[in-house]
Amino acid sequence: MSDWTSLWYVWLILLNVFLLLFCGITALCVKLCCQKKRFPVEPFSRHPSDLSAIAFDSDSTPHSTVT
Repeated sequence: MSDWTSLWYVWLILLNVFLLLFCGITALCVKLCCQKKRFPVEPFSRHPSDLSAIAFDSDSTPHSTVT
């Protein structure tokens, strides 16, 4: 078997895996800490909605030509 110290690429892969795990755990902790400090926000704003209606006339030209 080869000596572990001569396999530098294995150590590089392990270092990358541990760095990714560390960054993921750190991001999770920061996310959880920020969620606890936030004030509850209302999900929907209560602004009046603009509604528009389109009126159809039963005696319009396309209807009278079909019937």
